[in-house]
Amino acid sequence: MASGLRERRKQKTRQDISAVAMALFAESGFDKVTILQVAEAAGVSKMTVTNYFARKEDLVFDRAEEIIHSLADAVAGRPPGESLLAAVRRDYEERLVAGDVTLGPPSATFARMIEASHILATRWMEIADLGEQALADTIAAETGVDDIQHRIVAAQLASVHRVLFKESLRRVLAGDLPDEIRRTLAAEARRAFDLLEPSLGDYGIRTSR
Repeated sequence: MASGLRERRKQKTRQDISAVAMALFAESGFDKVTILQVAEAAGVSKMTVTNYFARKEDLVFDRAEEIIHSLADAVAGRPPGESLLAAVRRDYEERLVAGDVTLGPPSATFARMIEASHILATRWMEIADLGEQALADTIAAETGVDDIQHRIVAAQLASVHRVLFKESLRRVLAGDLPDEIRRTLAAEARRAFDLLEPSLGDYGIRTSR
């Protein structure tokens, strides 16, 4: 019980710090705000901020670990008879319908923040690369072979997420409405996965757990 309460308090502190930081970044720009300013505004020490967020960018990408492992988790959890492509397609469709913010569309504040900061844009690309790497590692672990073709397949599957999220950023900045963007993402995802189907439809079909 005490452990659960402690974890909830830690999670609330993390969320509070992140919320304060995002407000400061929105007002002054990510690059101009320091960790110390975030700490002072949140009423905590600088060390507390860095204990929860190892990098300043993590205050913006506070769900980075979830994003990095999402594709790998979708593939690792697929049932027998399902291919890699089918697992990634199903996962994307389900999460988009559920309103998963890691797929988009992000808020206009978030989109403008990424556009205005080279540091954040670079970190976003790094997160995408790490997600692709995690997917490739999962495929390699499942097959027992770290084959270059597995990594090419991982790159193709991960590219759908990468391109569609970038498109969602572009459309948010253009002023498109969230529901309209989600419909576009759903349609473009179907087209992208359909294009991959002829070559990857039978690739990596799981035979057993």
